[in-house]
Amino acid sequence: MQMIAQALSFWQILGMKQEHSLTACEIYFGTYTKQNSSEGIYHATLNLKTGTLSDVDLACKIQDPSYLEMHANAKFVYAVTEREQGTVSAFAIEPGQHQLKLINTVSTKGSLPCHLCISRDGRTLLAANYGSGSVASFSINTDGSLTGPISFMQHAGSSVHLQRQEGPHAHSINLSPDNRFAYAADLGIDKVLIYKFDPKSGELSPNQPAEVKIKPGAGPRHLSFNPAGRFAYVINELDETIVVFAHDEQSGALTELQTRSTLPNGFSGASYCAEVRVHPNGKFLYASNRGHDSIVIYTIDPEKGTLMLRGFQNTGIKTPRNFAIDPTGQYCVVGNQDADSVVIFRIDQDTGELNPTDQVAKIGAPICVLFADHDLTGH
Repeated sequence: MQMIAQALSFWQILGMKQEHSLTACEIYFGTYTKQNSSEGIYHATLNLKTGTLSDVDLACKIQDPSYLEMHANAKFVYAVTEREQGTVSAFAIEPGQHQLKLINTVSTKGSLPCHLCISRDGRTLLAANYGSGSVASFSINTDGSLTGPISFMQHAGSSVHLQRQEGPHAHSINLSPDNRFAYAADLGIDKVLIYKFDPKSGELSPNQPAEVKIKPGAGPRHLSFNPAGRFAYVINELDETIVVFAHDEQSGALTELQTRSTLPNGFSGASYCAEVRVHPNGKFLYASNRGHDSIVIYTIDPEKGTLMLRGFQNTGIKTPRNFAIDPTGQYCVVGNQDADSVVIFRIDQDTGELNPTDQVAKIGAPICVLFADHDLTGH
């Protein structure tokens, strides 16, 4: 496994060198379309030399595309429709343009789907259904269309929060960097479910260990691996914490190492976590707070994987549901759900701090930020 990790690190380093030759990145924005001006998925171009954002244009009309994912070949975009009868739609990026053309739409076999993940070989898409508490996998065909589901896993149980944890609520599903395991963070039952993933068939099956338990009432939401796959970071929406886990690449097991609050000492207002992301260089971790309205910044111990608080960025931030880091690691783009805007920060490469720019774009209820040029860390 050490040889695999060394090889993975080599390709990541090579990929980052290639990515730094990029001069611009295309960005797609998922939105909520209820009771606001948004009509679907939007597009803009980020100039990586100047940090400026182009005018925002409508890429396609679709209801409540609350989470987006892009194929590794950068030709196809996938979007959930977060409604009671959940669906995921496949789109082709029009050649020479940024408009999205619908290929097909399939049911996610659950309600309120809110997260997607695509296998590293681009053959399988996985979806998480928040409302009904389930996950499913689908085949991605050569033309980008979806078929399936190939497999379907229904979660069961509840936890201590009477309003939010009355039943299972799968909030995300992520594949390990080696493409062997899938991890489903379920807010409703305070668990991360662990599944074996067959990259050839796209099937999910129970793993042993089958789960890792999170503190009752924590509400696990999203997960992010460090580039080498040694550590996993789970953000908990309800108790505003991040749990650091050691990741066993052979068994898929997660072993808790540390728990850190995402809020400053003395903060007493209501706040709920949303997104967590590791910087492409593996040195920094970022998470969003809705209520405190901030992005919290940590440095990562390279050997232990543990977190040390670096600080907070609040400038121009309001209800940051989602954010993303460009493939070169120079910029962080934050979607302000309740401010109908996105803001751009320049990342200090030595400290990880987020420095405000004057770049603000108006988009109705932006809740997903997707860079079209993928990094090689599996995020």
